[in-house]
Amino acid sequence: MLNNFVISLEAVLPMFLLMAVGMLVKRYRLLGAEEVKHLNHMVFVVFFPVMMFRNLYGSEIKEVLDGKLIAFGAIAVLVEYLITLLVVLRIEKEPKSRGAMIQAIYRSNFVIMGIPIAVNMFGHGNLAVTAMMVSIIVPIYNILAVTTLEVFRGGRPDPVNILKKLVTNPLILGAAAGIIAVLAEIRLPSVLETVVSDMSAVATPMALVILGASFNFSSIERCRKNLIICIAARLIIVPAAGLSAAALLGFRGIAFVTLIAIFASPTAVSSFTMAETMESDSELAGNCVVFSSAFACFTMFFWIFLYKSLGMF
Repeated sequence: MLNNFVISLEAVLPMFLLMAVGMLVKRYRLLGAEEVKHLNHMVFVVFFPVMMFRNLYGSEIKEVLDGKLIAFGAIAVLVEYLITLLVVLRIEKEPKSRGAMIQAIYRSNFVIMGIPIAVNMFGHGNLAVTAMMVSIIVPIYNILAVTTLEVFRGGRPDPVNILKKLVTNPLILGAAAGIIAVLAEIRLPSVLETVVSDMSAVATPMALVILGASFNFSSIERCRKNLIICIAARLIIVPAAGLSAAALLGFRGIAFVTLIAIFASPTAVSSFTMAETMESDSELAGNCVVFSSAFACFTMFFWIFLYKSLGMF
């Protein structure tokens, strides 16, 4: 029991400390709001694609293509979305708030806070399966987000625009490059391998520090009820349902930890940006990101400890 507690704590504590560093950076004004925004964009378009490539590069194709995991992850996210849609339509009448709530509940911060969990538990060299799942889940998230927010602001989704956003998404491009390298058995010169490895190692710590520096505890009075619903659903109900199903279906090891990363992570940071851009309830969306990220340090520890104790990994 004590060993499982220590393993679970070691998986979550580094994330919490890195976000705390970011909060201190903001507290002492070492970075301004615009600088944080630019750094966040740089990590997304420069370092994360390299990390995606690095996690797939040099893997065995049989290790990368786990059909059962891919099918379960995709279907589970779609079921999660449909249930969320039906529930939110019943409890919330304001269209803009509906869009923000749906996105906050189904769309997790899989990359920024999920991948560190897998890294802390299995190391950088064992993330091919997790990286492959990013290339599957992120497009599903994006398609559902654009469609949902467009519908709830009274518009009609544009398939061409959605497709364009998918094929130009840096994470998808990085994963695609990694898959091509695996299929074609491409080997980079040692100098480039070193650069790729170093850039990959920087991505997650920098992203977590920036996330901490992005925290903005704005007023929650207006959206308190919806905020509580979203956080409870995102951090408790969704992982309870998704991970229970995964355990019953026999997922174990890195596959199960990848599913923890998908279902137990907090609300995606990009959901705020998208809500703001597409005229949704950006205040609710921003608060969901902030508070779910803060509480996730505790809830993710609980889920990891629980399923580690049950022998899932």
